[in-house]
Amino acid sequence: MKTIVVLCWSLVVIATTEAHPESEKYTTKYDNVDLEEIIKSDRLLKNYVNCLLEKGKCTPDGSELKRVLPDALHTECSKCSETQKNGSKKIIRHLIDHKREWWNELEAKYDKDGTYRKQYEAELKLKAK
Repeated sequence: MKTIVVLCWSLVVIATTEAHPESEKYTTKYDNVDLEEIIKSDRLLKNYVNCLLEKGKCTPDGSELKRVLPDALHTECSKCSETQKNGSKKIIRHLIDHKREWWNELEAKYDKDGTYRKQYEAELKLKAK
């Protein structure tokens, strides 16, 4: 679950960013995406989830999210802006609390051996309180 929190956190980050390999940070091009609108719409959120799971088509920002998600997980989102970090946490919390099945699918794909779950477990416990 905690790995998925990080995954969803990264999902939000990536959904709101576009990475540039030549830079140290992900672009803030998508930082103004209305995350509330995505959270309120199962259709929109599911489209992002399906994109990440390679079960559906990806929008340009969804493709970028899928591309940078592994790096964001691996680097603890060190290339993310504060807006991206906060947004990803919001999406992750929503998925864990309200769309557990989708979260479980994402975790199975992006954290098969539980590495990120273990890595972020202490942080997640603190934030859950």
